[in-house]
Formats: sequence, structure tokens, C-alpha cells
Amino acid sequence: MPFTILRQDITKLSVDAIVNAANTGLAKGGGVCGAIFRAAGAAQLEEACRKAAPVRTGEAAITPAFALPARYVIHAVGPVYRGDEAAACEQLLRSAYLSALRLAVEHDCASIAFPLISSGIYGYPKEAALRVAVEAFRDFLRQHDLDIFLTVFDRESFVVSGQLLGAVENYLDENYVQMCMARQRERNRCEVHALQDVEAFQATYGAPPQELENVIGNLDEPFNVTLLRLIDARGKTDAEVYKKANIDRKLFSKIRTGKGYMPGKRTVLALAIALELTLAETEALLMKAGYALSHSIKADVIVEYFILQGNYDIYAINEVLFHYDQPLLGSRD
Repeated sequence: MPFTILRQDITKLSVDAIVNAANTGLAKGGGVCGAIFRAAGAAQLEEACRKAAPVRTGEAAITPAFALPARYVIHAVGPVYRGDEAAACEQLLRSAYLSALRLAVEHDCASIAFPLISSGIYGYPKEAALRVAVEAFRDFLRQHDLDIFLTVFDRESFVVSGQLLGAVENYLDENYVQMCMARQRERNRCEVHALQDVEAFQATYGAPPQELENVIGNLDEPFNVTLLRLIDARGKTDAEVYKKANIDRKLFSKIRTGKGYMPGKRTVLALAIALELTLAETEALLMKAGYALSHSIKADVIVEYFILQGNYDIYAINEVLFHYDQPLLGSRD
């Protein structure tokens, strides 16, 4: 998928470029920076950095990656956080991310991995640092096709909005595994008999809205045809949908073409989010692919919560899914 979050050592990723959270002198530091220098070969990387330094805060420089699995190391200089200059710090941090992304594109990179810049010894609050990173990635991906990975070492390194998590936690408490048995039996039956039970589904959840009933209601219609008709009904372009769904353009093309290919459940849910479908419409689209939501699956309950709230921000959904160690929406299948 174009943007994903990984709990993984950045020095072990086989991507075109990894990003080092650097200082202005590009000197070897501690933490992730030190690990990158050691894995690349400290002497070689230090020599390359001496030639590229200095780099101003908010900017980035590129060097070879030497012994790393990546092709390049992009050294992005984030700000030291000062609470009384929060707006200026945010602008510099955003600039550091965008400078690194532009360098990656200029050097024909198809994939790039970042740490959460400035969130360590530079003191940037982790929740705010995550928001700046995600907004920069989102804006950049509107205009570019690039696989972006955000790597974190542990749960403490990744902080989602406490207000959002509190609301999701309450919904999970009310719905996770505590579902109506009759409703679950009905959902299971819909999943097994997805091509036969539209009347039972509509009796339980109601018919889809008038504008979409002909799009979803024809069960003999292949999934890709239904998807394209939904896109037209929503007045969206293909690019708008696959970018908002956070799925790869090649995967979307594969789904669009059809030829017997059926996307996975996470991809179907990502497309439902991109199309801003209601819960009933999402269930109907899942049925077309032979899936169903279940209150016995934590990830499904989380996605259901966002749909019911009318929050179709797939980045926010994936942040919460990652927090709960659940698979993210969108996939290369």
C-alpha cells in the first residue's frame, strides 16, 4: 500500500531509501541514527556525510547506503522542539519530511522508509510528530506514486490521539465479542450464502439507498463491475478512489480489470472507506466479495466504529488498527 506503519528495524528494510533523522552536521549520533551508520559501514557513511554537510533544519541530503539493503540514505534534519515556537517547529518538521520525499522522487525511488523525525532526543511530542508526518505523507501522495513506510520500534514510540483512542475503546467494550447472537448468525449465513441471501440481508439492515440499489443489488454482477458503478454513482475518479483507499495503483488496475480476481477483505474495506459507504452499503459490498463484518474480530469492530462516526480517514483508521496490533486496511494482496 502507498503508506503503511511497521514495527520493524529500519536498517533491515529492503527499500530504495531509508531516512536518517539527522543533525545539521550529518554527524553520527545515537539511537536510530547510530544504528544506520553502523549498518551502512560507519567510515564510508561518515565520509559521504562530510561531503554533503552542512544541511539546514527542515532540509535533507542524500548519500549512498553502502552496506544497507537500501540504495540510499536520505538525511532529514528536523527541529529541536520548543513549545513557545510550536508553529515554527511544525513548519520545519513538515519541510524535513517533504524535502526527503522530493529527494526520493528525484532519484527514482519507488519506496522510502522513515523514522518518526524529531520525536526522540529532539523532544517533539510524539502525538504531534505523528500528525505532522501523516499529513505530509498524505499531501505528497496526492501527487506522487510512492510506497512510504513509517517505522517504529515499540508501542511507546507511537502515540495516537488519546481522545480518539478513548472513543474507540468505549465502542470496543460495548461491541467486541458482545454482539447479538441472532445478528451474528445472520451475518455468518450471509457470508456463506453471499450470492443467495440479499433478501435476508435487506430484511435485517434495510435496502440500500435508492441511488445505489441498482449498483449493489445485482448479485450476478462481478465485483469489479459493481465497484466501477459505485465509483460512478459517487462521482469520483479511479485515482481519487485508489489514493483515498491507500492501495497501490497496480492493485487497483488488477481489481478493475477483473478476470476472476477477487481482492482481499482489507482491500474491499479500504475501497468502502474511500467511497464513504454507509455500514449497510459496506456490508453489501463485502457480500459481493464473499466477506462479512464480525463483532468477534477486533479490526472489524474498529472499522465499523469509524464508519458509524462518518470518519472516512483511512490514515486515522490505520493508526488505530496499528495501535491495537491489527492488520491495516489497504493491501497489495
